[in-house]
Amino acid sequence: MKTTTNQKNYTGIVVILTLAINGLIALLFFMPKLDQFSHLDVTFLPLLNAVLNSFTFIFLLAALFMIKQRNITVHKRFVLAAFTTTFFFLLSYVTYHALAESTHFGADGLIMYGYYFILISHILLSIAIVPMALITLFRGLNRQDERHRKIARWTMPMWLYVSLTGVIVYLMISPYY
Repeated sequence: MKTTTNQKNYTGIVVILTLAINGLIALLFFMPKLDQFSHLDVTFLPLLNAVLNSFTFIFLLAALFMIKQRNITVHKRFVLAAFTTTFFFLLSYVTYHALAESTHFGADGLIMYGYYFILISHILLSIAIVPMALITLFRGLNRQDERHRKIARWTMPMWLYVSLTGVIVYLMISPYY
């Protein structure tokens, strides 16, 4: 579909944001911690991340419910709310991982395998959800309804999974902080 005068092409923004966000998060695991800020207490940030993920999950469920009711205006508001909580999650997540050492899961046995399955699937899908959520958002904002629906059928369940498993990962690792 060609873009008309009313529609903007957001491909460049999607590519830049995807590379920047996923690149920054990948970089966090290889760069040394910022010791000059070691006096800051960031121990509350993992809980904040879980709370923000919870709100994202709730906002996405509400957005899904609203679009099933054909209430596009409220659907859009809930999607924008989900993007807002995701943005604040990203800020908190980057801050924590720039300043704090990684926490290792301390259990073993079957629970360890469950934890790592959830964690790895969460990480892989969170990488994929960045461009998918942005494309879905911009197609919706451009009122490319059919194209928006086609990708939203994949984006919504994946984003719900990522936000929910973010909370589950926190709950499983929180005793080891």
